Amino acid sequence: MLLLGACASAPAHPDTATTGSALTRDDLTWLRRDGFGVDSADVARYRRLGRAGLLDAQLVDRVPGAPPPPVTGLIHGFEAVRTPMPQLLAALHDAQEQAKALPAGPERDAANKAWQKHGYELMQQARQAELLQAVYGPNQLKEQLVWFWLNHFSVFAPKGRIRWELADYEQHVIRPHALGKFRDLVMATLESPAMLEYLDNAQNAKGHVNENYARELMELHTLGVGSGYTQQDVQQLALILTGAGIAPIAGKPQRFNAKAAPLVVRHGLFEFNPYRHDFRDKIFLGQRIKGRGYDEVKQAVNLIVSQPACAQFISHELAQYFVADNPPPALVARMTATFRQTDGDIAAVLRTMFDSPELLTSGRQFMDPTRFVVSSVRLAYDGKPIANALPLVYWLDQLGEPLYGRITPDGWPLDGASWTGSGQLSKRFDIAAAIGNGNTQLFTPPGSKTREAGFPMLTTRLYYDAIEPHLSAPTRSALAKAQSQQEWNTFLLASPDLNYR
Repeated sequence: MLLLGACASAPAHPDTATTGSALTRDDLTWLRRDGFGVDSADVARYRRLGRAGLLDAQLVDRVPGAPPPPVTGLIHGFEAVRTPMPQLLAALHDAQEQAKALPAGPERDAANKAWQKHGYELMQQARQAELLQAVYGPNQLKEQLVWFWLNHFSVFAPKGRIRWELADYEQHVIRPHALGKFRDLVMATLESPAMLEYLDNAQNAKGHVNENYARELMELHTLGVGSGYTQQDVQQLALILTGAGIAPIAGKPQRFNAKAAPLVVRHGLFEFNPYRHDFRDKIFLGQRIKGRGYDEVKQAVNLIVSQPACAQFISHELAQYFVADNPPPALVARMTATFRQTDGDIAAVLRTMFDSPELLTSGRQFMDPTRFVVSSVRLAYDGKPIANALPLVYWLDQLGEPLYGRITPDGWPLDGASWTGSGQLSKRFDIAAAIGNGNTQLFTPPGSKTREAGFPMLTTRLYYDAIEPHLSAPTRSALAKAQSQQEWNTFLLASPDLNYR
């Protein structure tokens, strides 16, 4: 097994490879840190725009290109994507009420199973949509960031109604704010139904205070453990957050008296309900916050994200994901300074990181399962539209990193060392073999009885321009022992060279 150190005569070098110059090792390292592996479109953009030009285009989210039309059609064909979340939740409410109205017995059981099955289907659609964008999105830096923030502001799909809210969370909460101000991203997640339900702030009300979200907002989302906040700060923030919840989905909307009505705030399904808010003054992070309603929430978030600890924590997390398991302190310090100087501008922090020498000199990092799966598909099929993204979902399940599947709110580990167990390596080899042999169902639409035929040809111009010049001696030796193109594909995808970046 090559992942553990093993793998036939390499196929002939194609004539087309002579028409393009090979990427340098630094070029390849930069591109593989910038995105989910490489494909031909990435290399072409890199050559056309240059490193600085490509980074500029990515940071303002104006990268030329788009996913292939069949992929765009597949994404927008998903009910979870095309249907507004209020409509999905209203349909869920109706289905649940209809089930409750049935007498206890098989008919009610079947009705309950039906809406639960629908939720599972919506969850799988949301997972597929995100993975399709990761594979085919032209702005690969943004695609990595979307995954990073989905993991950082993690929600657990099976809890409550979250399965119905996932696509909206990715599309309208995380993706639009991935490159903006960190403060705006925090506020967007704070107001999202998925986060309000997952961390229980939808139940946080005066007289029935729930501290769960307040604690995780500081510990996991902004400041980090050991950053100096106290249990009293958690309690005070929980009081500030009372009343921040979700508007009723069905039935008559709540009526507010003349005094309360001006204090109601609604953004989509987010609702700040003054009847549920504790209006006492609070002392939070050493500052007095006057009890006045929703503005307390905005003031508290502004106070949190302006803390030096927040700048350092977020900079370290980004550097750990993009650069090294133990990122260089000097790099983190410069990113932290940029965060503070720019009022938490994510794009500016990323520029500091991607312009740094440490990005290319900090050693190799073992890829987490999502990077492995997405980069393997991008390299193997090189922009060819797939018809079925469910295999990607199932592979991540097998590798222990299902999207929206982390039960605890800390997100999946960012360090490569957490993913190097023998079971992980064995599963990766199996997935590499499936791709290498063409046994993936990626090109078989769900429900179709036809079987895809053929296997990918990895010995392309892309391979000879970007991968082959930088293969290690052990990988070359292993590839020389392959007995077929399929086996050669498997050995390459399973090699340390493609599992480290």
